[in-house]
Amino acid sequence: MIVDVVIPALDESLSLPLVLADLPRALVRHVVVADNGSTDGTGAVAAAAGCVVAFEPRRGYGSACLAGLAWLRASSAPPEVVVFLDADHSDHADELPSLLAPIAEGRADLVVGSRATGIREQGALLPQQRVGNAVAALLIRALYGASVTDLGPFRAIRWEALERIGMADRGYGWTAEMQVKAFAAGLRYAEVPVSYRRRVGRSKIAGTLRGTVGAGIKIVATILRHARRG
Repeated sequence: MIVDVVIPALDESLSLPLVLADLPRALVRHVVVADNGSTDGTGAVAAAAGCVVAFEPRRGYGSACLAGLAWLRASSAPPEVVVFLDADHSDHADELPSLLAPIAEGRADLVVGSRATGIREQGALLPQQRVGNAVAALLIRALYGASVTDLGPFRAIRWEALERIGMADRGYGWTAEMQVKAFAAGLRYAEVPVSYRRRVGRSKIAGTLRGTVGAGIKIVATILRHARRG
């Protein structure tokens, strides 16, 4: 398969080299680092490591992901599969083969790495993150009857499926939007257990009460809004 990786990043110059060192580059064609307005030289670090850098000054997790996809869309040939991966070194990029396996075997269009069923380092997910993630997963299960345990950032999706669902969220509703739109479109879904470690540096969202509450509200609102449309 032709696989490209999109890594949204905001001030992750210290952690990004660790992520790239773990990534099995033999499996990946392009690594697109979507620099979301960093001031610490993240873009330069990415470029020095041989990555494509897509600059998106408008803040927002989804904005960065959309910028990475725009670069892929404008390239000569789109990939067969897009992988999304965080830049803070919390995801284990070396587990990419297991993430891709359900797609390679023709069993899934969208695969999410489940931190809930994998091995988590103590303190990797803060209590508010665990509760918020569990509530969101429960809500999706109730609305769609889907076997969802996590809204984790480490995920892979077929390019054709991604284009069909039409991602649009520019904030932290991005991961939830992808899953609920996938279910509404009848895409084949799978989860694989993934490992999760404490991130490098402080989280810009989970590290603050305001950020955690705001992200939680946005995720639940995204799930409910797209459920009504479905």
